[in-house]
Amino acid sequence: FVYLFIEALADAGVREGLSRDISLELANQTLLGAAKLSQVSGQHPAQLKDQVCSPAGSTIAGVASLEENAFRGTVMGAVQAAYKRTQELGDNP
Repeated sequence: FVYLFIEALADAGVREGLSRDISLELANQTLLGAAKLSQVSGQHPAQLKDQVCSPAGSTIAGVASLEENAFRGTVMGAVQAAYKRTQELGDNP
């Protein structure tokens, strides 16, 4: 799932005018930095999100777009579908 997200971030960067190489590097670094901070900060991801969402800023605009398009529900549905398929295949965790 994460590879699709990285690819989508990189594609968005290209759409906005970045070269493919730079866009992919920025996408990778964004995920690496966010994952590391989430891992070591001891803060809930919602707290970390709130810290980077300035009032009327660009990040909250992007978050709003993700929410309008059911990002969290879509991710949760993908996990549920993968889990269901794992159960069907008999690979019970």
